[in-house]
Amino acid sequence: MEIQLKQLFDIVGERKEISYKIPLEELDGYKAVSFKTPVSINGEVENRAGIVTIKYHISFVLNHVCDRCLKRFEQEYNYDFEHTLVQNSKNEDNEHIVCENMILDLNELAISDLLLQLPSKILCKEDCKGLCFICGQNLNEASCECSKS
Repeated sequence: MEIQLKQLFDIVGERKEISYKIPLEELDGYKAVSFKTPVSINGEVENRAGIVTIKYHISFVLNHVCDRCLKRFEQEYNYDFEHTLVQNSKNEDNEHIVCENMILDLNELAISDLLLQLPSKILCKEDCKGLCFICGQNLNEASCECSKS
């Protein structure tokens, strides 16, 4: 979703509500993660005292495979983000989101934010015991005799 920001950059006090979903078809290109639901985005873009900010909440469900026991599971995620938007930037500080031609691609921003927020190790539960390295038994479901000999 592209948001036209000209009016927001030009008028102090201007606000725009955001509420939409990124459909699953648009999320298929991200092979590192498997989305089960569309990504819901709710928030606002606001010009306060000449500074344009975007604040939004995203929620979605991912299909996962546990990194320790290889069990398939689903997990819901909810994140809040806030960014300052600028028309151009003189330096490469990465603190602001540059909106060329006063347009913000919110899909790109939201997906980038959520991918950076996801944990690097995906576990089905915090205390997952994993698989026996000898026989492959899922140690969350039963114990094995391999470690006793």
